[in-house]
Amino acid sequence: MGSLAVLAKSLGHRVTGSDANVYPPMSTQLEEAGIELIQGFDVAQLKPEPDLVVVGNAMTRGNPVVEAMLDQGLRYTSGPQWLRESVLQDKWVLAVAGTHGKTTTSSMLAWILESAGMSPGYLIGGIPKNFTQSARLGDTPFFVVEADEYDSAFFDKRSKFVHYGPRTLVLNNLEYDHADIFPDLAAIQRQFHHVVRTVPNNGLIVAPVDDSAIEEVLAEGCWTPIGRFTSLERGASQIPGLQWQARLINDDGSHFEVLFNGQIAGEVCWSQTGTHNVNNALAAAAAAHNVGVTAAISIDALNEFAGVKRRMECLGELAGVKVYDDFAHHPTAIKSTLAGLRKQVGAEKVIALIEPRSNTMRLGMHQDSLAQSVEDADCVLWYEPEGMNWSMQAVADASPVSAHCGHSIDGMVEATMAEVEGAESCHIVIMSNGGFGGIHSQLLSALSKRAQVNVGQ
Repeated sequence: MGSLAVLAKSLGHRVTGSDANVYPPMSTQLEEAGIELIQGFDVAQLKPEPDLVVVGNAMTRGNPVVEAMLDQGLRYTSGPQWLRESVLQDKWVLAVAGTHGKTTTSSMLAWILESAGMSPGYLIGGIPKNFTQSARLGDTPFFVVEADEYDSAFFDKRSKFVHYGPRTLVLNNLEYDHADIFPDLAAIQRQFHHVVRTVPNNGLIVAPVDDSAIEEVLAEGCWTPIGRFTSLERGASQIPGLQWQARLINDDGSHFEVLFNGQIAGEVCWSQTGTHNVNNALAAAAAAHNVGVTAAISIDALNEFAGVKRRMECLGELAGVKVYDDFAHHPTAIKSTLAGLRKQVGAEKVIALIEPRSNTMRLGMHQDSLAQSVEDADCVLWYEPEGMNWSMQAVADASPVSAHCGHSIDGMVEATMAEVEGAESCHIVIMSNGGFGGIHSQLLSALSKRAQVNVGQ
């Protein structure tokens, strides 16, 4: 919604927005764009009456602003519908879908097109470091959009990506998620097949070679050519339709060869880690190739890719302790992120702080797989916020590594500082898809005080 607001402002509209809790980096971006942020949902914000209300999918019946909007007969629409009608018409839409990696892959793809001189428009759920904002209109027909499978609004239960009309569609991966609106994986696959149906036969669907859930979606019917990618090496040459492949030079994914149609096209050596990011890079290169970008240009751009805020973003290093901010909130994402870091740092201590904030996590749908997702950490601190309908203690008890549960931010910081003591080099990864109660700044402050004490001694 914040990215949509930026686009609406760029189109010349006066834009305001409200939420129950706004936090950086998106709140900072909106303020810099001159977009007024209103805390809470007081109906007074509808005076004077807006010409249009764009309703986010977190809004429900019973919300004061929603009820006032309906009672007053105001004109309203969903975010995805507004985007399709106001921005995406007559665009070559490159949509990036999947359970994991949408923001990062979209950012890579937009940067590749930018590096190719194509000045794309884009709408991304995070803030790419290669750009100054999370969205822009662009100067050409090409538009990159992060394509989410979550529903559109309380009055439109179709997945958001069904609205976008992509000509190039990336299907990065597919797992069960969003337990608050989808009863099972099959329900999500149905929505994925809906978007597959919208891709023209002169477009392209980019898909991995080893995702069974995506294969089941495509088996239901596909009318578009498929471009395949993989970071697997064993037996890759026998995979039908394989175009893009990676060969790891460093196990942590920070350096790899890119093969296009079986031929080495170049090497990527970058600051990203994890095989999940290698796959993201291949998917982005495959999508860019569909609009005429050569493998060589994509590889050059990926070498300059700076990452995305809140995706293993290093917030600071103090006296041998590095602190990272990461958006991971699903067991697979947690596992792949920690695995990439472990391969990068070797035996150095890794501490994970995790807030189970997403609706799926809070409902406990992934509790059986959470414990094993942190096996590459040395210690994990699980935050159990108010309102959880299950106890995190069972996850801590089943953990393959040292694990504790915290019930306050102050307590989490104190426990983390205790774990830091005695470690010559240490990496702290804060994982949440929300603000985590401001723990980032509190922890950095505590580490700064520690560093000053150590210097004084």
